[in-house]
Amino acid sequence: MSTAMSLTVLSNDQICGLLESLSHDEAQELTDTLRNALHEYSTGTQSIKDGIVHQPERISVHSNTTGTTTLFMPSISTLGHAVKVVTLSSPSADKSADTALPPIRPTGSVTIYSPQGPPIGFLHAKTLTAFRTALASSCLLAKRASVRTLVVFGSGLQAYWHMRLALMLRGDTIRQVYIINRSFSESAKDTFKKIYGISKDIKQREGWEQAQFSLLTQTYGDYGRLLKEHLREADVIYCCTPSTEDLFDASILTSHEGRRKGRLIIAIGSYTKQMRELPRELLLQAVKTHTLGHHYHKHATEGGVIIVDTLDGALKEAGEIIEAGLEPTQLVELGELAMIHRLAKEEEEALISQSSTEASSINESLEKLDLASPGSAMSTVFGSESGNSASGNGGKRSSSRSPSRRSSSSRSLPFHHRQSSSQGTVDEQRQKQQQAGHDHHLARWLSAGNVIYKSVGLGLMDLVVGFEVIRLAKERGLGSHIEGFS
Repeated sequence: MSTAMSLTVLSNDQICGLLESLSHDEAQELTDTLRNALHEYSTGTQSIKDGIVHQPERISVHSNTTGTTTLFMPSISTLGHAVKVVTLSSPSADKSADTALPPIRPTGSVTIYSPQGPPIGFLHAKTLTAFRTALASSCLLAKRASVRTLVVFGSGLQAYWHMRLALMLRGDTIRQVYIINRSFSESAKDTFKKIYGISKDIKQREGWEQAQFSLLTQTYGDYGRLLKEHLREADVIYCCTPSTEDLFDASILTSHEGRRKGRLIIAIGSYTKQMRELPRELLLQAVKTHTLGHHYHKHATEGGVIIVDTLDGALKEAGEIIEAGLEPTQLVELGELAMIHRLAKEEEEALISQSSTEASSINESLEKLDLASPGSAMSTVFGSESGNSASGNGGKRSSSRSPSRRSSSSRSLPFHHRQSSSQGTVDEQRQKQQQAGHDHHLARWLSAGNVIYKSVGLGLMDLVVGFEVIRLAKERGLGSHIEGFS
């Protein structure tokens, strides 16, 4: 006989209040949980032994009557399964027509089910969607060496939660936040009210009570000059607008002057083939491989790839990726990068302890990453020659799978296999030295280089974060809990 379960129902206000009250440790724990799930999605490690992780393509339904698009996003993991339904204004809606319908901001719900089928959660999707997207971006923010100046394009919920999580996690170093918007809109006013409405105690606890916030609009007379100054000063740039045009000219950041520092650039606002926020030239520069002695500034190192949340989704839905004509070998999923540093640290500890059992386990985990196989974009990050040929047939990955979610009979791992001291050779030492150089390049790129992350949305994020929100709500006695579901 099945055990009765409760259905937790959470409104948008309840979810918003819960997430606003997160401590630094709670926010970090949520980031770690999502990072682990993305790692499982990209590498298939969970599906091998414990279950199946599925992320089907989302379904879009358009209505000419209402001028809206409704998205259906299913997902399944060992946690359970979920379906998110969101309705928003269609990108093709003619907003200039006399009969234009009022814009509809993304709104809908996430229904979460246990692995056996009974529903266990019904959550408003408005704040949850913005938060889970920003939480994924935070996986990269945590690795940055310097986070003092933020530039944020847009003023909606996505923009707010990217700022809010940055303040929660890195607020002790943030000193300036520039918000760039088309006009001083109602959403811009609401965002400033939310920021300034945060209590002094929370600001002090998170360390950003002295941070300055400003708004730059396109109608300002000196917009062009200030836009250039803000972008070049930025450590992190968040693009959170449903734009169909580049948000800035590429030369601002691709020129020698613009490359005097590395930046983390996160683009999450555009989600169709017709939409884009980042200029084509910026993406093309990011995937170039440069030789020693190149005139580009040393602090603006490139990784040779663009990071995406889902390879399949980015190739089909990300306007910037499609317009730039990027190959699968020039993209790497966030989940592939998520666990590298932890695994590298475990490898180092295993070497110190000289435990063959631990080393075997670690090497098994590393093999699952398949980071430097000829078909993996990570071979580009690590400088493998096979990964640098994006246009050749030999280096092209199938767009139907992520690089690590495919079988490979031969693997060339970026991390060295540990051997006993009696097997040490000159080749082994050379391999270790080469590996150290690869590790250094990756760490330098992620912490101080030019890193571009493009997200189009992944239902698995809603599933994982939704489960965590339900758990926190029960701990704090929030929401309605309807008993008797089984």
